[in-house]
Amino acid sequence: MYIREKSSLLNQAHQQIITEFYTAFQNMDAEKMASFYDINATFRDPAFGVLKSIRIGNMWRMLIESQKGKDFKVNFSNVTDHSADWDAQYTFNKTGRRVHNYITANFEFKDGKIIKHEDYFDLHNWAKQALGFKGWIFGGTKTFQNKLQMRTNIMIQKYEATLLDD
Repeated sequence: MYIREKSSLLNQAHQQIITEFYTAFQNMDAEKMASFYDINATFRDPAFGVLKSIRIGNMWRMLIESQKGKDFKVNFSNVTDHSADWDAQYTFNKTGRRVHNYITANFEFKDGKIIKHEDYFDLHNWAKQALGFKGWIFGGTKTFQNKLQMRTNIMIQKYEATLLDD
């Protein structure tokens, strides 16, 4: 009985963390989002590939800063103790095209912090929306994904360099 109660409390705590994480995202509060990650955390998604440690928070900071004052909107649902569905609606800066991306997120926790976060979405569908015909042709290829991950990581490096200048 005690083990089941303890497990239930942990499940509720993890569900609460996920809810607070996405609420912070809706409020465009990157600092709060970053605070949920363990220092040794890993993040993975089709656009950024694998990110570790402080780079995860910097990704959220960069994304939110780039969308402040724009038409960015996040919704989330189906929150469990280890997953959530969420979607983002925004105008892609490089092309001015509207994107509505649907994502499934999976989480693992350690000592009340996110230790592993994986986002899954249809990169080809995202590319069609964000890039149009070019995304429709190339967005489903591994070459496109590799090039996108290289570009997004360069964007994070440039963003981090601006943090050092401050």
